[in-house]
Amino acid sequence: MDVQEMQMAVSPKLMIKKDFLHIADSSSEELQDLLDLAMALKKEYFNGGNAPVLKGKALAMVFQKPSLRTRVSFEMAMQHLGGHALYLSPAEIGLGERESIADVARVLSGYVQGIMARVFSHEHLIELAEWASVPVINGLSDYNHPCQALADALTIQERFGTAKGLNVAYVGDGNNVAVSLMHICAKLGWNFAIANPIGYELASDAIEAAKQITCETGAEISFYNNPHEAVRGADVIYTDTWTSMGQEEETIQREEIFSSYQVNRQLVNEAKRDAIVMHCLPAHRNHELTDDVADGLQSVIFSQAHNRLHAQKAILARIFGVA
Repeated sequence: MDVQEMQMAVSPKLMIKKDFLHIADSSSEELQDLLDLAMALKKEYFNGGNAPVLKGKALAMVFQKPSLRTRVSFEMAMQHLGGHALYLSPAEIGLGERESIADVARVLSGYVQGIMARVFSHEHLIELAEWASVPVINGLSDYNHPCQALADALTIQERFGTAKGLNVAYVGDGNNVAVSLMHICAKLGWNFAIANPIGYELASDAIEAAKQITCETGAEISFYNNPHEAVRGADVIYTDTWTSMGQEEETIQREEIFSSYQVNRQLVNEAKRDAIVMHCLPAHRNHELTDDVADGLQSVIFSQAHNRLHAQKAILARIFGVA
């Protein structure tokens, strides 16, 4: 595929909005378009490399939280597509501390064509997008993680196709990853079940948004406290760390509360025989996920991690409007 053909493939017929902050902001058609593009870009990459459609484009990567996958996948995505990524550490910006978020947004907007931010507070991300004149991508916030969800959906579609009615079960904390996973399942017509301890449920506004989506797509959302009930009949079992960054003082308490939510061989055997096991990583092995499951034949955790690269290429191509 040459540059002209690639530009046609990313034509702005189904452009996502200026920013990529929430899965719920995009329509089902827009999300499937991104997934189709991600698959095309992945195929192109393995067939000799991507066309440099982002030549002359620069992405500022603002980090409050460290990350292996977010940094490397975005940096390599820009490089593969011919652009440039600039890493900005917490010490270099001090978002909202050393300098106001509004000033950071306006300064960066004069230097780069896009901003990716990985932050603690979702409100910081919203303010950054409000003041920036270039597109802003949510690399993670305490509310949600839309880039991860797109890579998750790509991984699921590679295994099961685009059929509606898949059963996705999430076991663990009702955190940012769970929010975006619930929303993309609802958008794509997949049933979503979540099991978590009392007091660790999904945010009520996230649930309400998902319910509104299901009115259009027909997907079902179920809530449990018992993980065994959630995974019965599941095509996908998903888990995440019990203690996220910023919650370290709760580690001992959470280890005790979540001990019965471990994704182990017994739990996996209660799902469908061809079910896949997912984890966004980093994993605390033999806590939320046992070694034999993480490294077993049903695990797709590393394919899932690698798909961050290709899903984010699709996001970048769309927000930069490279046609």
